[in-house]
Amino acid sequence: MSTLAPLRHVPFRFLLAGRTVTALGNAMAPIALAFAVLDLTGSAGDLGLVVGARMVAHVLVLLVAGALADRLPKSLLMIGSGLAAAVTQGAVAALVLTGTATVPLLMALSAVNGVVAALALPASSAILPQLVPTEHRQQANGLNRVVFNAAYIVGAPVGGILVATTGPGWGIAADALTFLLSAACFAGLRSVSAPAGPKSAAPAGSKTAELDGRKTAEPAERKTSMVRDLREGWTEFRSRTWLWVVVAGFCVMNAALSGGFNVLGPVVADKTIGRHTWGFVLAAQTVGMVLGAVVAMRVKARRPLLVGMLCTGFEALPLLTLGVAPRLGLLLAAAFLAGFMIEQFIVAWETSVQEHVPAEKLARVYSYDMVGSFVAIPVGQVAAGPIAEAVGLRPTLVGAAGLVVLAVVAMLCSREVRNLRHVRPQGDQGAGKPVEELAA
Repeated sequence: MSTLAPLRHVPFRFLLAGRTVTALGNAMAPIALAFAVLDLTGSAGDLGLVVGARMVAHVLVLLVAGALADRLPKSLLMIGSGLAAAVTQGAVAALVLTGTATVPLLMALSAVNGVVAALALPASSAILPQLVPTEHRQQANGLNRVVFNAAYIVGAPVGGILVATTGPGWGIAADALTFLLSAACFAGLRSVSAPAGPKSAAPAGSKTAELDGRKTAEPAERKTSMVRDLREGWTEFRSRTWLWVVVAGFCVMNAALSGGFNVLGPVVADKTIGRHTWGFVLAAQTVGMVLGAVVAMRVKARRPLLVGMLCTGFEALPLLTLGVAPRLGLLLAAAFLAGFMIEQFIVAWETSVQEHVPAEKLARVYSYDMVGSFVAIPVGQVAAGPIAEAVGLRPTLVGAAGLVVLAVVAMLCSREVRNLRHVRPQGDQGAGKPVEELAA
């Protein structure tokens, strides 16, 4: 099967374009914001507060966003979020460029930006299965990751150069512009119809409805209670042990990575390799992710989640390198390898969730996944600075790397995580059966 097959479908191309433009701006924004705060106060603790405020607001809204995405046209949420994010990032850029920024103002705007980003995230993840036939889903997930990460290869160095030559404000302004462009791309999703995949019968007692341009099965009686929708999503989430075990593990991992790499990384870079080269370290990680996604598209593992989990432990390498030997060559190599390996997990995870969770509840399950994975990120971001000031940068970074390794080991202890099998696409002979069962 061609890895480019999903590109035949116009809706997927619109989605890919919008995500790519957003990624280009978002690659520049964290670098610009980090050095804007460091220029303002010089405090890693203040940087943690600013980025932590965004994530707290983001997590608080995600569950409602997931329920909304299963009720409303997903493209509408994505367009509205893009326009609102352009406004908030434009305001941050104006404050930084005019020299009127303060930490409380940046925290407030970051929180608003976190809210509008959360409104689109479950919709953006759950809409992909509606835009391509089932048999192209793994390739679509892989292509999404390839192009998304390729945008970061360009955006991260450009962000570093902009910060070093013109100042942080222009990097944030560029991010605001990309949100406008992405909203225009997502608007195209409202005017096209996805091609039909392999036919399958609608469930008994259901009707067909138009959702983002494609006919799908919908319950005959639409539930109107948001609380009931959230309860259904929670039931789907907790009933799958492999799902909540991985989410719990990534809760710990993301706290360590966000505090160690995203907050302390720029601090270490400022003292060692220089802020103008920190963007190249981020770009090296993204180059690894692009190549990793290309490989992940072609992997045909019977237990893809197990393969992905084994690769996840390499995320500890950049943290260890920052703490023990923060030299440019070593950081580039560690970031590249971590990026390559994590993509094996990401593509396997996205495909596994889409295979095993009903489409009509997918956005809500994604929202619980995101809340569980992200909830500890602001804790790591806010705590990283004070811990490093108390015990030192090196012990903090080495300790964060140790937490990553422990989280991976804990996830691999779950039999359900190790044994989750790939399921044949609908329409294939033996569809819906694990591939090992078919081979028996």
